[in-house]
Amino acid sequence: MRNLEFDHTHMKFQPDSLAGTNAISRREPGAVWVNGQRHEGSLLVPWRGNVQAWPAADFESLQAQHFEQVLALRPELVIFGSGARLRFASPALYRRLIEARIGLETMDSAAACRTYNVLAAEGRSVVAALL
Repeated sequence: MRNLEFDHTHMKFQPDSLAGTNAISRREPGAVWVNGQRHEGSLLVPWRGNVQAWPAADFESLQAQHFEQVLALRPELVIFGSGARLRFASPALYRRLIEARIGLETMDSAAACRTYNVLAAEGRSVVAALL
């Protein structure tokens, strides 16, 4: 019988990525890399499928119709990246998400990218809505 060593100090509980799942690999002011491809401006990054331009140019221009575009992706959870700093949108803007029982978490965009990656790697149907 072969003696196999087991390293008790390092154990991986989840894969680095799931096949077909979008991963955010880099973020800088004005641009986000998804699956190694650079995207500029506000984005919707679904767990699967195409990255979409999001016409919400900045926090001040957010409207209910912007969150309607998110609703069309049918996620179980939305991670809203409010830009360089944490800002909370009025619940009236995302009321339709609430009515559809879709969770929404708000954080600055850098934290939103990191959180999105963790949830997507877990196989969750998540969308990052990034300003």
